[in-house]
Amino acid sequence: MNVSHASVHPVEEVPTTEGGADQHLNANANVNANAPRVRMKDIQGMPGTAGGLCLRVSQFVFAAAALSIMASTSDFPSVTAFCYLVAATGLQTLWSFPLAIIDVYALLVRRSLQNYRVVSLFTVGDGVTSTLTFAAACASAGITVLIDNDLASCGQNHCVQFETATGMAFICWFTTVPSFLLNFWSLASR
Repeated sequence: MNVSHASVHPVEEVPTTEGGADQHLNANANVNANAPRVRMKDIQGMPGTAGGLCLRVSQFVFAAAALSIMASTSDFPSVTAFCYLVAATGLQTLWSFPLAIIDVYALLVRRSLQNYRVVSLFTVGDGVTSTLTFAAACASAGITVLIDNDLASCGQNHCVQFETATGMAFICWFTTVPSFLLNFWSLASR
């Protein structure tokens, strides 16, 4: 892997004789402009960090909860938005679980996952799954509000389960967006 490691670059102190602080500041600005660029340390939340692992586990847990709660109702197949929520959260669980295992492996062997191809794959996958999860949660929330408030037919439906599954899908989305943004930022900063 081509990952640069932090290093110390000594900078000579330029003595000031005339002009006072202005010359000193200009000399330091010139020295800093010519200094080699060094990649920052891995930020918590990026792949291969403990924060990244926490985000992946959270994504998996909330997506699995939304999937299991919605699938446990008997009448979810009758509403397309609920079927879409089951499909989106199923895809999210299938995406988050292997990436959590990869994060565990990277932490155990102390390996950085800041390879361009790996980060590109993670960014695209997080972008797709977060968009699908958010769209499914919004669609399910709309149908749940329709059933509960507009039709007032929660007595014959599983409104509590629908609302809980929708809430879990939104929380899953809230944990997926930081992963996407950190990976996208890592790609953009190269």
